Amino acid sequence: MKIEKLKMTRMHNLFIIALSAMCVACGGKNQGRQQTVPEFAVITLQPETVKLTSAYPATFKGRQDVEIRPNVSGFITKLCVDEGSSVQKGQTLFVIDPVQYEEAVNVAKAAVEVAKANVATAELTAKNKRQLEQKNIISKFDLQTAENALASSEAALAQAKAQLTNAEKNLSYTQVTSPVNGVMGKVPFRVGSLVSPSMTTPLTTVSDISEMYAYFSMTEKQLLDLIRQDSTSSKILEKMPPVSLTTADGRPYSQQGKIETISEVIDQTTGSVSVRATFSNPQRLLRSGGTGSVIIPSQLQNVLVVPQKATYELQDKRFVFVVDADSKVKNTEVEVFKLDDGKNFVVTSGLNPGDRIVIEGVGTLRDGTQIQPITPEAAAAKIKAATQPVNK
Repeated sequence: MKIEKLKMTRMHNLFIIALSAMCVACGGKNQGRQQTVPEFAVITLQPETVKLTSAYPATFKGRQDVEIRPNVSGFITKLCVDEGSSVQKGQTLFVIDPVQYEEAVNVAKAAVEVAKANVATAELTAKNKRQLEQKNIISKFDLQTAENALASSEAALAQAKAQLTNAEKNLSYTQVTSPVNGVMGKVPFRVGSLVSPSMTTPLTTVSDISEMYAYFSMTEKQLLDLIRQDSTSSKILEKMPPVSLTTADGRPYSQQGKIETISEVIDQTTGSVSVRATFSNPQRLLRSGGTGSVIIPSQLQNVLVVPQKATYELQDKRFVFVVDADSKVKNTEVEVFKLDDGKNFVVTSGLNPGDRIVIEGVGTLRDGTQIQPITPEAAAAKIKAATQPVNK
């Protein structure tokens, strides 16, 4: 009996030990599961007002880009203004050899004097013929012949005067002047070059850059978005906010501009429309032919904003992970506004105020994953602590 009782006691003890071990093991497993629940930074969405901008590559042109061409042929004898210099309206830019045109003026002046003398002679003759005809000394035919000779002399005088005017005008054309205020462009012809009105290449170009036109393009979709908001171009232009400009070096331009025209015709080759904005250029920083980017602002009110890093794309659709009440994530499709600031998206559908979304590490998540939500600040602190060097 004692032996059987001893055996029973030993078996009881072994059972208790085994049961304890199982409990410890189960507890360890549960604790391991709790420890393996990953932590993710989560934010709660609330409506806010957002200012967005869209940038469009632009090309600059002066208010006037006037090609300077010669009106007479000849050799350039003087270059009065060099490339890049500021010029005033009426200022002489080139001088073309005037000798032949001065001679033409002198010849025309002499022809005028001859014509005047012929008119004077014809007037005397006609006057004399009238007196003789009144006395019936000559016939009416002779008088009419004298009158015709006078008219012919007067016409010759008018022709000589016209030729003189033309010769003087051609002489004035040897002084090639600027028709506008502006900046002188490239000068391909120098002193000694033979130039003529039939040349295809202009002597230079003078650009009025007191105001600059920035030309850029909008896609058909972007134009349709504007038209749906305002039915006509005039209404669109009225409601357009002032636009800003970034120069080719990436720096912001100090002057704000205004969009003045939007083309009503879509380019068939590019599928875009041409838009023109005007910027004041008091410091002459902008030059014709230069490039930059026109920045158009827009403001959206009561919208939901999500970080771009909180989204992922799948088959041309965009998704976020929404955290439910049980801290499980659900991949949710969202639609976003066409404009963004490079860091955030404005959500147009798929989310509601108060929704919680994961904002980091979305590439490691799967639908239904259990997570431990933490604030972005807590996540940043953990990352900072993990990257701190360990002092030995």
